[in-house]
Amino acid sequence: MTNYFAMNREDLEEEYQSLKRIYKGYCDKGLKLDMSRGKPSPEQLDLSMDMLSIRDYIGETGIDSRNYGNLEGMPEARTFFAQILGAKPEEVIVGGNSSLNMMYYLVELGWRSGFADSPRPWSAGKPKFLCPAPGYDRHFRVTEYFGFDLVTVPMLPTGPDMDQVEKLVQDEEVKGIWCVPLYSNPDGYSYSDETVRRLAAMKTAAPDFKIFWDNAYCVHHLTDTPDHVLNILDECRKVGCEDRPLMFCSLSKVTFPGASVAAMAASLKNVEYILKNMFSMIISYDKFNQLRHVKFLKDANGVAAHMDKHRQIVEPKFKTVLSIFDKELGDYEKLAHWTKPNGGYFISLYTQGVAKRTVQLCKEAGVVLTGAGAAYPYGIDPDDTNIRIAPTYPPLEELETATHLLCVAVKLATVEKLLA
Repeated sequence: MTNYFAMNREDLEEEYQSLKRIYKGYCDKGLKLDMSRGKPSPEQLDLSMDMLSIRDYIGETGIDSRNYGNLEGMPEARTFFAQILGAKPEEVIVGGNSSLNMMYYLVELGWRSGFADSPRPWSAGKPKFLCPAPGYDRHFRVTEYFGFDLVTVPMLPTGPDMDQVEKLVQDEEVKGIWCVPLYSNPDGYSYSDETVRRLAAMKTAAPDFKIFWDNAYCVHHLTDTPDHVLNILDECRKVGCEDRPLMFCSLSKVTFPGASVAAMAASLKNVEYILKNMFSMIISYDKFNQLRHVKFLKDANGVAAHMDKHRQIVEPKFKTVLSIFDKELGDYEKLAHWTKPNGGYFISLYTQGVAKRTVQLCKEAGVVLTGAGAAYPYGIDPDDTNIRIAPTYPPLEELETATHLLCVAVKLATVEKLLA
């Protein structure tokens, strides 16, 4: 195994010159590739085009989906998402195209008014929010925008470090935690049964502590043996904390990211309170689009069949990235390590403190990656290690080139650091 950390300076200088020549070759290719977000490829979007030909706008109970009303969503859409989220239809609110928008609204609601179990609005104190990291940058941006103190919790292969979480929630100013329980963004980890049960049962100083349970990748499997995560609402019910979780999902990476349908599920008490507060904001979401999605996908089995088509497009891309990592980086001791998820949209690559420089080198050669540090609160990775890889959008040939470049950049950045 090659070990840069055991090389003398003369050998490092020789390796540096060799890597510089290889890197220049990539720069001369004139690459222009953006891998900064986890977007479905055009081929994936094409899978849902037939949905646009559906013109039946009358719901199963006779509701005209083109008109006003039914803030909670079309009845069949509530039933559909109840299957996806593992809830009862009456516990579901179906919204517009963005689950992030629903999460933003509920953080804002807690900040402005609190929830039904809140002794006061969250903004009345100095609220804090727990952020398992690396995590989803847009989650962190929401709570940062409202002025929460973001508290980093290490992310483990089993989920957030529950020893730390259980200690931190003894502070009554800690109002919630962000969670992506299945195929987490960006590591692709799935929460263990123990983690889910501890989240449900833990004693919190804040009576209105909320778990924001973003089940974004609950149908995005890449193997024949998908991960399984316990239902947080069911586990909270068992221990008398059913008002704690707020569950979310969307069809954004199932059909069309900009024109999809999102939903949330919670206890009946929470649903009633949320709908009451939403009443002044909007009369109804796009019920025609809700109905169109249900007629196209039909039910949970229909979603699974549709996602198999996605998998045929996406899985080879994940395998390509992981194979190149194994070949290009696997023989280098201590140089880097990476996650190998069973689903979701991302792979985490961990460097030896050269993430920013690696991303910069890739950008200068024409490949844009997610900014180093983006997966941490305030955009700061204290160890400068993590790079989020989003393999889904580029064509396979371009993805191969970009991944080879990334491996060269990791090596070059590491040797630069050692020489410095």
